[in-house]
Amino acid sequence: MRRVLYLLPFLLFVGVGVAFYLGFERDPRDIPSVLIDKPVPSFSLPPLPGRTDGLSSTGLTGDVTLVNVFASWCIPCKAEHPVITRLAREQGVTVRAINHKDKAEDALAWLTRNGDPYASIGADLDGRVSIDWGVYGVPESFLIDRQGRIRFKHVGPLTPQVVEEQILPLVKRLRQG
Repeated sequence: MRRVLYLLPFLLFVGVGVAFYLGFERDPRDIPSVLIDKPVPSFSLPPLPGRTDGLSSTGLTGDVTLVNVFASWCIPCKAEHPVITRLAREQGVTVRAINHKDKAEDALAWLTRNGDPYASIGADLDGRVSIDWGVYGVPESFLIDRQGRIRFKHVGPLTPQVVEEQILPLVKRLRQG
């Protein structure tokens, strides 16, 4: 019986070590979403002041659309902004946005400074809609098909590599089929 008691901490230590080791093989950006292949959550967000278009679930059908969740206080959002701008202006992808827990004047100043590639922006002042989308933090991006279903989610800033290898091929497939 004493031997079992001595072996128990050792076995526990080995088990934790194996779990820790296996964790190194996982990409921390690969956070699963239960919303993949499901319709976008029903929502309606007002526009930022001075803009005419907010964002709602009914406006996310008819074309393949990228929805980007951003905030002016988000440093990685600024890093990904040129990638999103190129995606909208040079690749012809419709990009819409959810402005997450941001002051309207800060968001508008940020867009003036960095450019505005968004077809429309919804102001999610309390973050409630972002929670419904399963947002863990900003930035996050979702690719929506023509029927309004979420087909892809990317956590963190978009990079040219992610756009070229994942988003653009999926946009092409969704537009064809």
